[in-house]
Amino acid sequence: MSAVLEVENVSKRFGGVIAVRDLSLRVEEGEILGLIGPNGAGKSTVFNLINGVYPPDSGRIVFHGAEITGVPPYRIARLGLARAHQIVKPLAGLTVLDNCTVGACFGREDLSLARAHETAREICAEVGLSGQIDMMAGQLTTASKKRLELARALSARPHLLLLDEVLAGLNPTEIEQMIEIVRGIRKRGVSILIIEHVMRAIMSLSDRIVVLNLGVKLAQGSPREVAAHPEVITAYLGAADATHEPGA
Repeated sequence: MSAVLEVENVSKRFGGVIAVRDLSLRVEEGEILGLIGPNGAGKSTVFNLINGVYPPDSGRIVFHGAEITGVPPYRIARLGLARAHQIVKPLAGLTVLDNCTVGACFGREDLSLARAHETAREICAEVGLSGQIDMMAGQLTTASKKRLELARALSARPHLLLLDEVLAGLNPTEIEQMIEIVRGIRKRGVSILIIEHVMRAIMSLSDRIVVLNLGVKLAQGSPREVAAHPEVITAYLGAADATHEPGA
């Protein structure tokens, strides 16, 4: 199995704070890799480094064999790396279909407007938004906005999808529905790097998990291995609760 993404010894400092320290990780082709850690662990900073929002202070990032360290986000999107944000950012004055069309137009296939519309319709159907394609994005419920954020990223036809807490704010039924959507995305051959605080979801979705704490990688391995790791348990719950699994 070959890596679609390689993060090699990457560090990032903001003033006197080291947000990420000497981090290395790999996402394999067709894999779902979970990235977990307590609040402030550096997870979102890692995403911002990968998709070009911040340049790393040291280290390098390789996507499909090509170095993308410091490359701006719009160019990274063209290469086939897309992101769905934790705080949804729909284009509120456009319809659901037009939001996804924008994603398709600026994705890796450089589509015409007509073909971008077709792709947007296909993706809306895939995530369960077919009945809302003519609604203004600003009128959607939280759950539908989450699906739209995912659909807009998918419309770019990425090889790798970064998912930042796509389950946040959803009720249990909506969480189960979103989990099935994410599994369907992987079946299409899209590799996924996912940040999530809903532990039962990330444990069931992920092939492997990387754990961060204070910008440092604490552990990596299968969900079972990570859940039993004593340093991971301590990071989440403190030494006094070291007999419990994280997120329990």
